[in-house]
Amino acid sequence: MIPAPFSYYRALSVDEALDLAAEHGEEAKFLAGGHSLLPLMKLRLALPEVVIDIGRLADLSHIRDAGDHITLGALTRHHDLEHSGLLARELPLLACAAGQVGDPQIRHRGTIGGSLAHADPASDLPAVVLALDATLVARGPSGTREIAAADFFGGLFETALEPDELLTEIRVPKPAAPRWSFQKFTKRAIDWAIVGVAVQGDAVALVNMGETPLRAAAVERALADGAAPRAAAALAAEGTRASADINATRDYREHLARVLVARGLQEAHARA
Repeated sequence: MIPAPFSYYRALSVDEALDLAAEHGEEAKFLAGGHSLLPLMKLRLALPEVVIDIGRLADLSHIRDAGDHITLGALTRHHDLEHSGLLARELPLLACAAGQVGDPQIRHRGTIGGSLAHADPASDLPAVVLALDATLVARGPSGTREIAAADFFGGLFETALEPDELLTEIRVPKPAAPRWSFQKFTKRAIDWAIVGVAVQGDAVALVNMGETPLRAAAVERALADGAAPRAAAALAAEGTRASADINATRDYREHLARVLVARGLQEAHARA
């Protein structure tokens, strides 16, 4: 389909992008890689009157070692995350998951900030930053504020970002434990996950098991109480609200969550 008419602006700086957002209010949307917003516009599920292109803001694309954490510019592309030597050493979970996003075309254009701000619960990277206890940095007219990943995702395609705020950076603490795993089940490699699992140490996050990415709280509590990984994994569906659609029933998604969490914990503990 063809998107509804809209006005297009290309921002040359973060300040210009924020000024445009303030001017046009809730009728404006930021455009980064385009793989989240444009399909919704073509289906007319998103009808912004103004599109603000931030894709050329080079200062928002970086991967840096900041001592006890890694900083990622919001416009860093999935391909760059996948092939970063720094992430391979310090955050292999993120590098691995980024390498499984869509296909090469998507990975070369899509950005981590776009994926997080879009807040699709079937997307891989929101669950990954949740498992990694990342902090997201937003900038708006009132300045900069930090938002914990646990507080960022508010509902289906909803985040804690205000309409006039721009996600600029993701700060990810270096994990104390080397144990990690990323598992997902798809019909085809390029498809959204029917269910996915991100494991970092004893932190477990779930993809496509509710309206937001979720921490598998029952699994984490069981592990903290000394349960074996397989016994803890049996609790993976507790507290979730998996949907039913053409790809899977709710029961099947809950079954997949238990299976994938068990595999993820087994692989993660093998890396200890």
